[in-house]
Amino acid sequence: MLSLGDFEAAARRVLPRPIFGYVAGAAEDNQALDDNRQAFAELALVPRVLRNVAQRDQGVTLFGTRYASPFGVAPMGIAALSAYRGDIVLARAAAAAGIPAVQSGSSLIRLEEVVAAAPGTWFQAYLPGTPERIDALLQRVAAAGVQTLVVTVDIPVAGNRENNIRAGFSTPLRPSLRLAWDGLVRPRWLAGTLLRTLARHGMPHFENSFAERGAPILSSRVQRDFAARDHFDWSHIARIRRQWQGPLVVKGILSVHDAALARQHGVDGIIISNHGGRQLDGAVAPLRVLPAIADQAGDRMVVMLDGGIRRGTDVIKALALGAQAVWVGRPFNYAAAVDGEAGVAAAIDLLRAEVDRNLAMLGATTCAELGPEHLMDRRAPWAFTP
Repeated sequence: MLSLGDFEAAARRVLPRPIFGYVAGAAEDNQALDDNRQAFAELALVPRVLRNVAQRDQGVTLFGTRYASPFGVAPMGIAALSAYRGDIVLARAAAAAGIPAVQSGSSLIRLEEVVAAAPGTWFQAYLPGTPERIDALLQRVAAAGVQTLVVTVDIPVAGNRENNIRAGFSTPLRPSLRLAWDGLVRPRWLAGTLLRTLARHGMPHFENSFAERGAPILSSRVQRDFAARDHFDWSHIARIRRQWQGPLVVKGILSVHDAALARQHGVDGIIISNHGGRQLDGAVAPLRVLPAIADQAGDRMVVMLDGGIRRGTDVIKALALGAQAVWVGRPFNYAAAVDGEAGVAAAIDLLRAEVDRNLAMLGATTCAELGPEHLMDRRAPWAFTP
């Protein structure tokens, strides 16, 4: 494995087609997914030389905690279907590497278990349907020892994920001959993830949608539990802010106007994200709106980016445009599917080495030194001197 992309190719061979399709897929025609990568490709890097970069440090501080690298493990739903105890695998690998990780609210392992295995793990919540349920979930998350809460706000309704259907994946997961065959021809996943999970932990449930246990993954109740989110507004964020004592992060911001509202509501940090292209197809790539949102946030909010990160150069470009950290989702999920915690650790090491190497070649010794002067728009006219 020489790059994050290598893990995707390997995971395709390990995972059944419906599970791989769920992880890899996005909404409708994949325009948002593709543009997340295209936005990075449109920027070229401008290095400085003879800068004495012998002593380099890529660490960053987020909400008072020092992390070893400027990237973290993004929240990924049902990661335990890709790898045995997937959420714990991801969180433990991140903790060992000194980077942040966020557990998804649509996970199949209780958040208490994940926090016990990897203290310091952040938790990402999808808001339950009523204020009472929101309050109860917040109390549970606080009692588990979570310090940083991430609220995802870009899912008023479910995205049109045709690719899931084409791949044979559905929520709830429906047993079928096709699904059975896909599992049988992937014996490593069948024995190492599915059967091992069923034997040791029983049928997976959505464990963290509410204060109480959610529906089993095969239940028709799953759709109902994840509905009723179209009525949420900023008053719900205000309610959460009044109760939550730790850092509060809002994920799913793409508008500079929403960034301003987040700041007005006392939010500590935002994650610029289009949900990996899985919600509104054609939504703007996070990188394209990053400079304006970072300017709006100033020094009053931590600005982070999620979407399209595949190389150390991508991390560098986002930091140079104003992000203080970035989040990586699918590649770490693939790494977990390929080789569990060791796979995630190897992927983290690869990305960390790329960031370090790129800092040196750009003439920088810390992430704070990166700025727009290190970037050039490939589409801009050539600046020939008259």
